[in-house]
Amino acid sequence: MENNTFVIEAPHSEMIQIPNIFVAENDIYTNLKTDADIKKYYDENGYVVLRGLIPSDLCDKARKAFESEVKPYNDFIYRQASANPEKHKLSSHNYMLNSILNVQDLDKSKFHNFNEYGTQILTHKNVQNALQNLMGEPAKMVQTMYFEGNPATWAHQDSYYLDASTLGRMVAIWVAVEDIEPGAGRFYVYPTSHKIDMDKNGGDFDIAFNHDRYKKLVIDIINKFKLQCVAPALKKGDVLLWHGKTIHGSLKTVQPQFSRSSYTGHYIPKSCDFLQYQSRIKSMNLREVNGMQVNFPKDQNQLKNQLLMKIETTFPKSFQFAKKLAIKMVTK
Repeated sequence: MENNTFVIEAPHSEMIQIPNIFVAENDIYTNLKTDADIKKYYDENGYVVLRGLIPSDLCDKARKAFESEVKPYNDFIYRQASANPEKHKLSSHNYMLNSILNVQDLDKSKFHNFNEYGTQILTHKNVQNALQNLMGEPAKMVQTMYFEGNPATWAHQDSYYLDASTLGRMVAIWVAVEDIEPGAGRFYVYPTSHKIDMDKNGGDFDIAFNHDRYKKLVIDIINKFKLQCVAPALKKGDVLLWHGKTIHGSLKTVQPQFSRSSYTGHYIPKSCDFLQYQSRIKSMNLREVNGMQVNFPKDQNQLKNQLLMKIETTFPKSFQFAKKLAIKMVTK
């Protein structure tokens, strides 16, 4: 580390310099003063950072609820990377590595405050206004996540997994609920990558049986177009918004003593359907929360979804293989 820079390896194996801490006078995002400025930067780069969008006290409440309700829980929760129910996987510093999928679905009898504060953050009026500015219409929330430790997410475009029915119209957000250290697994983007068309989910690049080919394709695209990796310094309450086709992920953890507590939300325009694997329109279980339509795909407050999780955890290998076959059928 030198001055305000931190040297770390990017996903495409190049050593890059990222900011160590937030410095206001050098911050390009602070200078985006109007909605028009923000929209122009987003359209040109495929992402934008909005400083202090979420109140600091709400971030603190969410983290405290995670520590008191979620961290001690030793049973199954749906996880982001696998979409399967899993128990906590902890780092050597006791941080949860397998991030939670769909905070809004969590059982309120067990995780009342964490569910409540997380949903408040992800549907906050400031978030809704920012999304409307970028989309040109109100947004609906289709998927969420919560991270404590860093699973080192591979470089990818969200559109490969989920998107609006009009490809590329999905906007996602990453909300820092604490100051994120440079080596704790910073969120990164490859600016302008949203302008590059890539092979679709299916055939030799399907997610079910050829996911590794897709991951390699993304790295090849980065190298071919000489894209640059950017990992902004994010403070508690800052929000990074990115385009559904922007290549992004999280950097390696080289400071494992630090957590990187954060939420992710995926949103599509209210006028669009929800597209999965670039292949099928997925039905949604929508309810209005804080004035926004929110999808509850596997609401654990409903008996039918509790029973489904029981089946998934009792016969995990059989259920997961059947799920792969079903995905292959729709992405062929």
